[in-house]
Amino acid sequence: MGRAFVAGLAVLAALTGCTVQTPDGEGKRRSPVHIELPSDTPGPDRTPDRGGNASSAAPAPDDDKPSAAPAPPHVLWSRGDTGRDVRELQARLRQVAWLFEGPTGTYGEQTERAISGFQGKRGLPRTGKTDAVTWQRLVRMTREPGRWDLYLMGGQQADPPDARCRSGRVLCIDKTSRTLRWMIDGRTVSTMAVRFGSQGTPTREGVFSVYWKSRDHVSTLYDSPMPYAMFFSGGQAVHFSADFAARGYAGGSHGCVNVRDEQAIAELFAQVRNGDKVVVSW
Repeated sequence: MGRAFVAGLAVLAALTGCTVQTPDGEGKRRSPVHIELPSDTPGPDRTPDRGGNASSAAPAPDDDKPSAAPAPPHVLWSRGDTGRDVRELQARLRQVAWLFEGPTGTYGEQTERAISGFQGKRGLPRTGKTDAVTWQRLVRMTREPGRWDLYLMGGQQADPPDARCRSGRVLCIDKTSRTLRWMIDGRTVSTMAVRFGSQGTPTREGVFSVYWKSRDHVSTLYDSPMPYAMFFSGGQAVHFSADFAARGYAGGSHGCVNVRDEQAIAELFAQVRNGDKVVVSW
């Protein structure tokens, strides 16, 4: 039985990398089994480094990683966008004197530059794009634009034509939508934005006819240019207005129907004849 016990210890030693110790030279007996761990085996306080050597310190917890950068604000509108929302953006930028053109409804270079300036003034990233943060800041600083703030320089749709415009050759002028339709036999040939007289000098409503055309007319009463004038009621005429082109609906006429698009009225002037009907209505 003693030999069997010793043999069992030898097998255990072979399997675990241990050696059996015999009595030393002085006759003293040691522990029958002495376990030797290989030098590259990690102990409870030792971890191998990348070179295969053990280090005595465990790695620090991985809790000092930089957190992910916050997502940038959602972009609502940027260069090339069009529509009613862009008009409102431009109208609000006009209120805080960052934009002086339009509103046009098209997000172009001027709008991009205005947004960039607005952002920089308030410590926001100068992207030139209208993100949610920029928009909320602008909304807090401005009021809700009205219809004629949105269409200060024209661009609005015309209302359906008055029934009296359905036949013949007609300058169909609508005070409600502030538009002029040039119509022939019920078909709309062209449409343009117009403005009217102020409260003290209103544009007359009714049915008239063109009785005189004057390409380079100058008003004798107000000493102001009236290019492409088409007179229909006393001294009231449809004509181009440089003031309307510059200021939009911020101004008014002395009773005439002003057109701001010079090319459009030049083409209209070439087509209209003396005797053509003029309808001015609400």
